[in-house]
Amino acid sequence: MRTHFFNTFSNSRDFCKKCFLTLFFSGLSPKAPGTFGTLVALPFAWAISHYIAPSTLLLLALLISVIAVKVINDYEKEGMEHDCSEIVIDELAGVWISVAMIGSHLFGIALSFVLFRLFDIWKPSVIGRIDREVKGGWGVMGDDLLAGFFAGLLGLMIIGGIQRIESLAFLLEF
Repeated sequence: MRTHFFNTFSNSRDFCKKCFLTLFFSGLSPKAPGTFGTLVALPFAWAISHYIAPSTLLLLALLISVIAVKVINDYEKEGMEHDCSEIVIDELAGVWISVAMIGSHLFGIALSFVLFRLFDIWKPSVIGRIDREVKGGWGVMGDDLLAGFFAGLLGLMIIGGIQRIESLAFLLEF
């Protein structure tokens, strides 16, 4: 039986890197690790966006992405498969971009989750192209960053539409 890459650690630094990439090991979920990782990322997104600022959430998503690219590149050089499902730090970065754009109110968080997962799973247009063609850490992170951006754009359009319909405005009060 082969030992699983994310269940073995050569030292504490290796443990921290794998904890980071799997978002506190939420990526080891046997079913839907991307969805589970996204759910783990949302409370942090809410807290940062609500108590500090949405711009801070966006900047942290970008900083985390740069760090993740480096760590992923290092591990892929050691033989880790490209874009393995256990890596969910890309989901964190993507959904954080969406929340930073849409907002941290309850409806915004829920809309960010649904739209981000939709774009991340469906991978339309350039999102899918990046997923298929870009290698290394930027290939892992890039499609999710764009999925988060497009989820944020669509979310803003949906919220704009809701604001124009008075009977639905209550959704934005939570």
